[in-house]
Amino acid sequence: MANNQDKFKQVIAHAKEYGYIFSSSEIYDGLSAVYDYGQNGVELKNNIKTYWWKSMTQLHQNIVGLDAAILMHPKTWKASGHVDAFNDPLIDNKDSKKRYRADVLVEDYVEKLEQKVQKEIAKAKKRFGDNFDESQFVSTHPRVVKYRTRSKEILERLAKSLTEENLADVKALIEELEIACPATGSRNWTDVKQFNLMFGTKMGASSESASDLYLRPETAQGIFVNFSNVQKTGRMKIPFGIAQIGKAFRNEIVARQFIFRQREFEQMEMQFFVKPGEELKWFEYWKDQRQAWHDSLGLGKENYRFHEHEKLAHYANAATDIEFDFPFGFKELEGIHSRTDFDLKAHEKLSGKKLQFFDHEEGESYTPYVIETSIGLDRMFLAVFSAALQDETLDDGSSRTVLKLPSILAPVKAAVLPLLKRDGLPEIAEQIVEDLKWDFNVDFDEKDAVGRRYRRQDAAGTPFCITVDHDTKDDDSVTIRYRDSMEQKRVKITELKSILNAELSYKTWLKTK
Repeated sequence: MANNQDKFKQVIAHAKEYGYIFSSSEIYDGLSAVYDYGQNGVELKNNIKTYWWKSMTQLHQNIVGLDAAILMHPKTWKASGHVDAFNDPLIDNKDSKKRYRADVLVEDYVEKLEQKVQKEIAKAKKRFGDNFDESQFVSTHPRVVKYRTRSKEILERLAKSLTEENLADVKALIEELEIACPATGSRNWTDVKQFNLMFGTKMGASSESASDLYLRPETAQGIFVNFSNVQKTGRMKIPFGIAQIGKAFRNEIVARQFIFRQREFEQMEMQFFVKPGEELKWFEYWKDQRQAWHDSLGLGKENYRFHEHEKLAHYANAATDIEFDFPFGFKELEGIHSRTDFDLKAHEKLSGKKLQFFDHEEGESYTPYVIETSIGLDRMFLAVFSAALQDETLDDGSSRTVLKLPSILAPVKAAVLPLLKRDGLPEIAEQIVEDLKWDFNVDFDEKDAVGRRYRRQDAAGTPFCITVDHDTKDDDSVTIRYRDSMEQKRVKITELKSILNAELSYKTWLKTK
């Protein structure tokens, strides 16, 4: 692939061609930044959900699930701070008429400095080989030190300006850095303005009596307002967590980068309630746990990095992002935040209802502190999909496009292929499908030459192909082909289920990888 932009275009085209993602309402020319998940996309999306849900709830005795409503009492969003402070700083280019998030323009500038650092490191690695000491290099090399120091200064100034709502200084910073409109190169900017991101709606029989509501901009508040309900009915003891997967909505003015930033999206969140004073210990614990979950999928450690927040949200005393190397650079995939007791206390104050935990061992009540892990499901989908999509040149000089999805997440686990459409082979293949479909999502494919079918299944992300040939009638054996290595093995039909079980075991993936 020639460059990142070409890779990104290929990701978008491939996602449509193989039934993963379509533009919403496409026959009406679509709806900006809204997408539908196709027949393969919904399977991959559900498999990511299940992989997260199992690891978060089944593997933790002190974490339970919740499915809160999208519509909530409007006071919820007053207490959470969303009514008054859920804003993005936006800036318009006067020449191109395009609108951008001011903070993202600055962050993209800093990312280019970091790319220069990585080029210096790569050159030095090549030059010094096994003798290369990266930590010493980045702390002593003049250009690297200069880039890193400059990046730190820029981000600290941006964080300070946003915290103090000094939007004039944010614009001044953009101008000092000579940041140009990505579309046109123009530096003719308007002032920076704040824009609230919540979608408003109405509830009621008539416009006169209708009350104003919001589509939730995050799923976390549904957990906080249900803290006492879950704690008491589940007899939960601190520390414990509540996990949720659900839709959220943000009126993103600058929605872009395919499914990375949408107006309707899904979050996978867990709020972990801890004793005050122990929150930073648990913050480190969940950083390690979440990185281990990502590592289990084998997408490549080099594609991840932690980014500590310079600017903390008003409710946080520690925050970090797990960033992923998308085709358009490193961007936030998951956030881990120490939210203190802000949320429970805010809801307790506005509702007048007690949201505390009585500690029988200590003999006292207290408001728990909260550690949050929040990952965008759509972003995780894009991370998995873009990392998996690869063009390979084979030993014979030919090439193939292959979607090397982690097999535990693949929409279709195995495709059963009769070598020919006659001689009883389709009937044997259909019987294998009938046997396997109770445990796995399997496909039956008999169209085209078997080589072409292999390529089609490779591109769709199917990890295993099972071929029925004439010898099958004599030896009750089939050929199983592995997508990633293209290795082929002859196995008994009776062994197929155990082979697939071994390859697709959650225990294997989550425990030992």
